[in-house]
Amino acid sequence: MIKFLDLQQINAFFEPALSLAAKKIIDSGWYIRGRASAEFESAFALFCGVPHCIGVGNGLDALTLIFKAYLELGILKAGDEVLVPANTYIASILAVSETGLIPVLVEPDEESFNLNPLLLEQALTSKTRAILPVHLYGRVANMDAILLFAKAYDLLVIEDAAQAHGAIYEGDRAGSLGDAAAFSFYPTKNLGALGDGGAVTTKDASLAEAIRTLSNYGSQIKYVNIYKGVNSRLDELQAAFLSVKLPYLDKQNARRREIAMRYLKEIVNPLVRLPQLSNPEEHVWHAFVLRTEQREALQKHLQCLGIETLIYYPKAPHQQEAYKNGLVYETLPITEGIAATVLSIPLNSMLTEAEVTEVIEGVNRFAN
Repeated sequence: MIKFLDLQQINAFFEPALSLAAKKIIDSGWYIRGRASAEFESAFALFCGVPHCIGVGNGLDALTLIFKAYLELGILKAGDEVLVPANTYIASILAVSETGLIPVLVEPDEESFNLNPLLLEQALTSKTRAILPVHLYGRVANMDAILLFAKAYDLLVIEDAAQAHGAIYEGDRAGSLGDAAAFSFYPTKNLGALGDGGAVTTKDASLAEAIRTLSNYGSQIKYVNIYKGVNSRLDELQAAFLSVKLPYLDKQNARRREIAMRYLKEIVNPLVRLPQLSNPEEHVWHAFVLRTEQREALQKHLQCLGIETLIYYPKAPHQQEAYKNGLVYETLPITEGIAATVLSIPLNSMLTEAEVTEVIEGVNRFAN
């Protein structure tokens, strides 16, 4: 069986360092916002090329806290609109609506799966105040065009980099390209914790301070609360685990690229549509997503061969019951077409060449 992702195998690579890190934290007696968190925040900020990183509870909190901070700072107000890709995980949209802002969905570019900058103009209204590009599957969105549009209309740009740890865009890292960025360290991510975790990166000192305060009950001094905050902090244990893994991230992303390049060159099947890329060397390949009109049949075929697959994502956010009264769109045909045809095949740094060959041969043998 070729698992889609084997977390036990992935984490075994980092032993005994993970166990030693855990023991060090347990023995320290300090489990929230201590030395391990500060060290990881400093290292991840340096890695991303920004001066500020704030560890938080998870990726959704990272996004939500960015919007909450802008509201507290008076830069955004309730009812402002945020342009969001229609083709994304629902967390991107939840963060907007949770803070009293209005998500406005923009169709993706069909080749990259990311937000299509050419469609921003038609989504713009007098209430638009921000753009939330999502670097889906580990590929950075077209930030040149997005930033140019944002500058023309004085809009904030907040990166959803939950799947793009280490991704590069024209020499700069994801997480350093906009006004702020949100990362998730969910265990399946390229940089994954052994539990929930997230972070915000930014060049804005005032924003960083507001987020750090909001995430600690709105408090900078114990029992003194200047905001109506929340409890969302990256704990010491997860920070220590992430510090063990971070030095290996570029090398493991490079291995993901090697596998992806084999898939792109060697998968040849007229029933399968492969990702189209102009800059595959910048992509960190959180997922390798192909498209097929025979998805159920292909998935069953691969399962019979012992190859596990997943679907990211089978149902678009605007089609979810949660937003039946909040995202009323007659149709978003590109997004809906993607949701109906995408299938992700195994891709992670632990795959052997023999396993990669087996996946390639399995896809190539698929027929009607």
